[in-house]
Amino acid sequence: MTRSLDVSAYLHRIGLDEPAGPPSVESLVRLHTAHVERVPYEYFHIWLGHPTTVDPMESAGRVLRGRGGYCFHLNGAFSLLLAELGYQVTRHMGGVQNTAESPAGAAGNHLALTVSGLPSAECPDGVWFVDLGLGDGIHAPLPLVEGVHRQGPFVYGLRPSEAEPGGWRFDHDPRGSFLGFDFRRGAVPMSAFTEKHHFLSTSPESGFRQVLSVQRRDAAGVDSLRGLVLTRLGSEEGTSILPSHRDYYEALADVFGLHLEDVTPQEKAGLWRRLDEAHEKWLAGSS
Repeated sequence: MTRSLDVSAYLHRIGLDEPAGPPSVESLVRLHTAHVERVPYEYFHIWLGHPTTVDPMESAGRVLRGRGGYCFHLNGAFSLLLAELGYQVTRHMGGVQNTAESPAGAAGNHLALTVSGLPSAECPDGVWFVDLGLGDGIHAPLPLVEGVHRQGPFVYGLRPSEAEPGGWRFDHDPRGSFLGFDFRRGAVPMSAFTEKHHFLSTSPESGFRQVLSVQRRDAAGVDSLRGLVLTRLGSEEGTSILPSHRDYYEALADVFGLHLEDVTPQEKAGLWRRLDEAHEKWLAGSS
């Protein structure tokens, strides 16, 4: 049976009740900013033992149920929405570089998107860099043009990749959670990310299994919850520790719009215990 995306429900989920209109730069920006502001970067599925796939339709279903995801889910679902709306969207093999000691190149731990066919004064070739899956990354699409790009309080760079000939390099703001990433020029199917998704979700060596992070971008900055440490970075900044089960789940709802309605009370209690234990170990190691 052929599955189809409920476009109206998806647009409603990101706060866009009216039709998005024909493909245009203005509409693409509107879709992108609405999505990053309302659908958080999160991977509770890993910490809760809820297996997921990289199937864009499955990812879109999770978004419609009030959840988010990480790059394979968020960019996968968004690429499906864009295609349904008539955009020329391409999925690219990417690789996030966390530190200067990490190898550069498209190692497959990131799904990047470009949208073509939308020329403008700032983007004569009509190709745009689109990415919802970086957590504290871009707020709106960037023209895929070499140079420095400012969005609100953050500055990013785009340039030809040195590690991927013909590909591109995104350099994050120095205050960001990673150094940058490279992505290849050609298109890849979602199945190309299945193996890496399995590793990131299940391997004890995966950073996603070591620390639980939630992030949500807006025009003025980014909210990040790493373990029990809640941080605001941007035009206003601050850090606080969430000391209790109640504080943690209230912050998820109030700051990130995450109510975890598909998670049982028992699962929430167990998750809090694991987070609290991990936080105590972190405090002991940093003292």
